[in-house]
Amino acid sequence: MIPYTSFTLDNGLRVIVHEDRTVQVAVMNILYDVGSRDEHPDKTGFAHLFEHLMFGGSANIPSYDEPLQIVGGENNAFTNTDITNYYLTVPANNLETGFWLESDRMLSLSFDPQVLEVQRKVVIEEFKQRYLNQPYGDVWLKLRPLAYTQHPYKWATIGKEISHIENATMQDVKEFFFTHYVPSNAILVVAGNVTVEQVKALAEKWFAPIPAGKKPARNLAVESKQLQKRQQKVTAKVPSHALYKAYHMPGRFNNNFYAADLLSDVLGRGHSSRLYNQLVKQRELFTSVSSFTMGTIDPGLIVINGRIKPGIEIEQAEAAVDALLDELITHGVTEEELTKTKNQALTTIEFEKVEVMNRAMNLAFAALSGDVESVNRESEKIARVTQDDIRKSATEILRQENSSVLYYCAEGS
Repeated sequence: MIPYTSFTLDNGLRVIVHEDRTVQVAVMNILYDVGSRDEHPDKTGFAHLFEHLMFGGSANIPSYDEPLQIVGGENNAFTNTDITNYYLTVPANNLETGFWLESDRMLSLSFDPQVLEVQRKVVIEEFKQRYLNQPYGDVWLKLRPLAYTQHPYKWATIGKEISHIENATMQDVKEFFFTHYVPSNAILVVAGNVTVEQVKALAEKWFAPIPAGKKPARNLAVESKQLQKRQQKVTAKVPSHALYKAYHMPGRFNNNFYAADLLSDVLGRGHSSRLYNQLVKQRELFTSVSSFTMGTIDPGLIVINGRIKPGIEIEQAEAAVDALLDELITHGVTEEELTKTKNQALTTIEFEKVEVMNRAMNLAFAALSGDVESVNRESEKIARVTQDDIRKSATEILRQENSSVLYYCAEGS
């Protein structure tokens, strides 16, 4: 159980407090309800760009990192399709420094043109290094638009193409900031060696004066049910053939998510999974293979991916994967498999709780669902999944007509 107290400021900022007097630190986690799915199709990559811009100085603070480092703090952030998340750790007696820093950049960025140019170059270089100049780096630039034809998950968090970031104007930046980086669109979690009274006082002092803004209305395109298999073949200078198979599945807050997630684990979590056991160890068709769920809020994907052993045709490798999936659909999972997979998932949850920052992040994400208490029911939901639930999930998800397949071929092979 993760105990917590929650309250909401008049400007709409949701605040959650988790007291743990056994640690000497305090952590702050601010989740903004904005990700790449909230971008305009012609202006993608903005959520990720803002992750960088938010460290470039704010209305009254020219450098975010320096004051934090002076008091012994550290920070980081991440962006994905659904959220942008900022977090920091400070010695508990320096908590107010965190409030000062986070509230000022929520109040307003500095909107310094030089900062925009510096961060623009950083993001463009990241795009090139991680997605364009790395073997298999552009997989998600190709697989996403294959699997999604309508929903904005069809572009990667980094953006569709470099030109969208190259052409971003200061006016674009200001509009994005004042639309999404407002108190009514954020969740603040403060955890560690703190008290509810202390956090309430600091929240009122530093965040309450910030104008509420208007929480943006979200009206995203809904992905139609996929009715036939989609395929794309690419050839590049990569070490070996690789296979990527994506299947549509329920979103993170859907009641059927956990069955699909455990299904993915049965298939490809670790070296004792079905995919690895049969296709790497026994038949030696792949050198590596796994499966995972995207965990997105809107309906997401189970992705099976693997590097194919030299000399094996990619069609042969896919046929072996398909046969394994058909076997699971027909016969289901064993009780032993399900118990092992559940234990892995439950152990992961318990290990995550060791770190106070992980607890803070999990509270913030649970609050995004509209039900903070769901953070304390996750283990129970996993434990309730049955063999029949897994089989139903497999039957619904692992259909050929629900798949999008990327054949990533090595040149000259």
